[in-house]
Amino acid sequence: MAVDAQPAPQQQSSLSFTEGFLLGQLSIVILIGAFIKFFIFGEPPSPDRTASTRALARQNRDHEHKRSFSAHSPPPGSRSGIRVASSNVLRYPPRLTTPIILAKTYYNVDSHQPESLDWFNVLIAQTIAQFRTDAHQDEAILTSLTDVLNSSQKPDFLSSIKVTEVSLGEDFPILSNCRVHPVDDGSAGPDGAKLQARMDVDLSDLITLGVETKIILNWPKPLTAVLPVALAVSIVRFSGTLSISFLPSASTSHSSSNPTTQVPLHQPLSTTPTSLAFSFLPDYRLDLSVRSLVGSRSRLQDIPKIAQMVENRLHAWIDERCVEPRVQQVVLPSLWPRKKNTRGPLGEEEDALGLRATEAVRDVREEARREVEEERRKDREHREREAANFAEGLRWRSKAEGGGYEMPGSMPM
Repeated sequence: MAVDAQPAPQQQSSLSFTEGFLLGQLSIVILIGAFIKFFIFGEPPSPDRTASTRALARQNRDHEHKRSFSAHSPPPGSRSGIRVASSNVLRYPPRLTTPIILAKTYYNVDSHQPESLDWFNVLIAQTIAQFRTDAHQDEAILTSLTDVLNSSQKPDFLSSIKVTEVSLGEDFPILSNCRVHPVDDGSAGPDGAKLQARMDVDLSDLITLGVETKIILNWPKPLTAVLPVALAVSIVRFSGTLSISFLPSASTSHSSSNPTTQVPLHQPLSTTPTSLAFSFLPDYRLDLSVRSLVGSRSRLQDIPKIAQMVENRLHAWIDERCVEPRVQQVVLPSLWPRKKNTRGPLGEEEDALGLRATEAVRDVREEARREVEEERRKDREHREREAANFAEGLRWRSKAEGGGYEMPGSMPM
């Protein structure tokens, strides 16, 4: 009895392969669509929510830093006990602690009202206006930005960066609500807590920087693909709290490990310079406007994820440099009055001294000019005398030969 062959298993295997292939293609299309929708064209969160989230993260990081600092820092009374041998000629006043300074300046940190900084705002505005004027001369800021963007730190996958737009703004920052209070950050010494001035800063302006470049794909071979990119970043508003503190100079010695050892006068001490430290509190807010254009023919404009990446990178750059607990220190020059730093009209005695000095310089220059002219005159007379002697010698030679003077090498007559 013959049994017919059943091709059903082959049909089922081919059908399962087709279903798997279609399912795989469908899953890839879904993943690509989700990536384009949520990553490229996804709506960014609101500025208020983003600012609150970043401020909360900065505050948590600040609290962690303070806890770690307090856990590892020694108590205030266990600081260096090095005694420096002092002279009996120079009289030292009593130690000025923070409460004594506040009492002598009649400043009560508990009852003093916050101050407006209108006069300081005018000085800051004049400084910024002069900076903008200097930056526009000979396109100095354009040259500086181009050199910085195309420095050796530029990634290899970027071509040369061209600056397409620069705007330094037209408005000025407004500082207000200034108050001074002591801050106990764990580094208080025998002089008391450190004084710190805090003020509110608000800037509403449009400061823009636009650049153009190309992203180069060098794999699997160089210049495999090139993607033009144009980017413009604008600072729309900045608001926050600025804290400024004075860091006096301090002398330390590393010669002895015994804290009760007396350091002799002739031994040098390492001195930290007097500086001014400033930083922003973690609750600052920075609003940006990012415009982007990607592609050459089919261009994608204002991609939200690119804007988020630029904003996150700029906020991280600021947090790493001048947001508490990190500070920026500016070394202050010597405030002792010096003659070389004096500017303005001079007094009668100084006018007479300056006049005599000017006359002396003029006399020296006149004497030098006369000496140079005399040397030139003597040299000219010497050359004329030599030429006259040479001509006289030629005349005497022609008379001695009894005929006219013939040029050497001339043909005989």
